[in-house]
Amino acid sequence: MDSKQVRGIAPVAWGGRKWAGIGAAEIMLLLVAAVWGGSYAVAKQATQQLPVLEFIALRFSLTFVVLLPALKPLFNAQWRQGIAVGGLLGANLLAIFVCETFGVSLTTASNAAFLISLCVALTPFVEWWLLGRRPERRMFWAAGLSAAGAAMLSATSPADISVGWGDGLMVIAAFLRAVMVCMTRKLAGRHSMPALTLTAVQSGVMALGAAALSLAVSKGAWHMPPATASFWWGMAYLVLLCTVFAFFAQNHAASRSSPSRVSLLMGSEPVFGAVIAVYGFGEAVGAWGWIGGLLIVVAAWWVTMPQSAESLRIP
Repeated sequence: MDSKQVRGIAPVAWGGRKWAGIGAAEIMLLLVAAVWGGSYAVAKQATQQLPVLEFIALRFSLTFVVLLPALKPLFNAQWRQGIAVGGLLGANLLAIFVCETFGVSLTTASNAAFLISLCVALTPFVEWWLLGRRPERRMFWAAGLSAAGAAMLSATSPADISVGWGDGLMVIAAFLRAVMVCMTRKLAGRHSMPALTLTAVQSGVMALGAAALSLAVSKGAWHMPPATASFWWGMAYLVLLCTVFAFFAQNHAASRSSPSRVSLLMGSEPVFGAVIAVYGFGEAVGAWGWIGGLLIVVAAWWVTMPQSAESLRIP
C-alpha cells in the first residue's frame, strides 16, 4: 500500500482516468445515491406486508445467497481476520437497518430521506472523533450546506416533519451510518478482502442477526413472505441494486476516499429521492425544495474538487 492509499485522499478511477475531475469511486457513490433515493417508498410498501425484522432477514439472506461465489477469497490464511472485520461491520449495518427500516415504517418516506441525510453533517465530527483527523474546513462548510439543502427540500414534502419514534430512529440511523463510513475506512488496512467479499460477509451477519432478533421478539413465530408480484419486484430492487451493488460500491469507495467525502456524495440521495417521488409517485416539490436539492448537489460537487497541498501532508 502506497502513501496515497494510506492518506485516503487520492481519487481512484477506472483505467487511471477521471471524468470532470471526479474519480470512479465518486461516480459509483452518486449511482448508489440515485438507487437509494427510490428505496424508501419500496421498503415502506414491503414492511406493510411483512414484519420489519423478518423483512430484513429475508432481504439479506437473498443477498448472501447471490454473493456466495464472492466468499472464495476467505479461504486463505487470513480468513479469521476477514470474518472478524466483516462481522464487526455487519453488526453495525444490522443496527443501521433495524433503526432505518423501523423508522421508515413509522414515518413518511420524505421524512426518512431528509433525516438519514443528516449523516452528511455528522460524518466530519465522527471522523474527527474516531480517526483523530480533523477534516478540511471546507468539509464542515459543505456538510452544513448539504444539511441546509436537505432541510429546504423536506420543507415542501406533503407531510410536515414531526418528532416521533420513526423520526428519532432515522436520526440514530444517520449517526450509525457516519460511524459505519469511518469504521470501514479505519479497518480497510486490516484485511485484504475484495469489496464484494466484505459485502457478502456483512450480508450473512445481518441475515443471521435479524432472524435471531425476530425469533426472540416473536417467541418463535415466523410469517411466510407474501406471494404478490409487487413485493417480490420490490425485493429484487432492494437486493440487487440497493444492497449488492450499493454496498459493494460503498465498501469499494470508503476504503479509497475520505469518510467526509463519501458521506457528502451520499448526501445527494434526497435529491434523487425527490425526482423519483415526483416522476414515479406523483408527489409535488415546490421551487424552495428544488433550490435545496441544488444546494446538496453543489456540496457534493464541491467535495470532489482537488484538496489543497496543505491537506496532503502527513501529520
